[in-house]
Amino acid sequence: MTGRSPSSSGFLPMPGSPSSSWALYRARLSALFRHADTQVVVAFWLLGLINNVLYVIILSAAQDLVGSSVPKGVVLLADILPSFFTKLIAPYFIHRVPYPVRVMVLIGLSCSGMLLIALTPPSKSVAFKMIGVVVASLSSGGGELSFLGLTHYYGPVSLAGWGSGTGAAGLVGAGMYVVMTDWWGISVRNSLLLSACLPSVMFVSFFIILPMGPLRAGRKEYEALPERDTDDEDAGELPRDAAAASALLAPGPSVASTAYSAQQQQQHHHRRRRAGEHSFEANLKRAKALFFPYMLPLLLVYVAEYTINQGVAPTLLFPLGSSPFKEFREFYPMYGFLYQLGVFISRSSTPFFRIHRLYLPSLLQVGNLGLLTAQAMLDFIPSVYVVFAIMFWEGLLGGAVYVNTFAEIMERVPSEDREFSLSATSVSDSGGVCIAGFLGIVMEVQLCNWQVARGRDWCRKIKVG
Repeated sequence: MTGRSPSSSGFLPMPGSPSSSWALYRARLSALFRHADTQVVVAFWLLGLINNVLYVIILSAAQDLVGSSVPKGVVLLADILPSFFTKLIAPYFIHRVPYPVRVMVLIGLSCSGMLLIALTPPSKSVAFKMIGVVVASLSSGGGELSFLGLTHYYGPVSLAGWGSGTGAAGLVGAGMYVVMTDWWGISVRNSLLLSACLPSVMFVSFFIILPMGPLRAGRKEYEALPERDTDDEDAGELPRDAAAASALLAPGPSVASTAYSAQQQQQHHHRRRRAGEHSFEANLKRAKALFFPYMLPLLLVYVAEYTINQGVAPTLLFPLGSSPFKEFREFYPMYGFLYQLGVFISRSSTPFFRIHRLYLPSLLQVGNLGLLTAQAMLDFIPSVYVVFAIMFWEGLLGGAVYVNTFAEIMERVPSEDREFSLSATSVSDSGGVCIAGFLGIVMEVQLCNWQVARGRDWCRKIKVG
């Protein structure tokens, strides 16, 4: 990587560098979409946005859904585990389901999940709302693997649109919830009911905006051979006369050649099995080689930031008189919005700014976790606006590690290993979120109890929406 110019590396030069100019920036940015099909970009951007935005809205509403008596990590686990297991299992059978059917099922799951969350009265158990979260999570996981598979038929421009849409989902989802509940004064229930209408955009994106030509043409190129068992009709085609049967049973060159062919086939299967075992062993070695340079920093940053968001942030409360809020429940959605704003900015930064030392931002994120945990316990930060800045900084670090990890793999890993490396490394973020969910459950309870024991009972004054 050393000695490469910005133009040769494919990234924009830093502003102020000798090779930078506004003309170059405009040329590079326009070149990104020079051959793009606008309909495909818009359709996949909207599909990525809507598929992920409900996940973000649910996390933003976590405090309103369960109140102060239930850890917010419960919502995180209900929102991530079904999606995670869907991605593990569904690829083995979902190819049998046509894309239009998948989209309708995804829309139905998303709408029903959000309606179940919104229409469950506060008097009912939190478990009813978590069922709705699980249903919506199934839709999110199924949508991600389906639409990523769909990009195969539409080329790189569709993947660019999908990636941009999923990045915007965090900002749009968190911002939408803050605007509806805090700025416009819409109740939590009605805000979630309005969110249940968002999957209709997925219908418009797929069935109206997205051109169907590439999908139809691609599906026609591959037709699976029908599976047939030997039935009576097949049996009728077998030789019936005794002479033919005895000829088949008689020993001769045909039998010898058949035996030799069977032996060859057996050896061929044995070699294929050995090759498969070797491939599995090779993949394990490649995965081990990825762990320290790529997987571990991504895992660390996700564990730290989601532990902050679900376990520490609900306890980062200040007196209402010194804050811009009227209720204690308003702190948490604002923290989520600022975090998502930082994530969106940093995930969009690779054309302008690159980070090659991935452990630096990961360790800084761990430092954020320690700092905010200390604030929840000791209450030494004088203003909530300082915490606002830290939450924004947290989002910048998290998004930067994510996008630069995969950018580093794209640049440094050989092309023959790149596809496996990208897929294998993506396990780190899901694993980090799951670990953080369990940590957050414990940390929120302990931090709230610590605060109450020292006279700060604000975390117990948050009502269920």
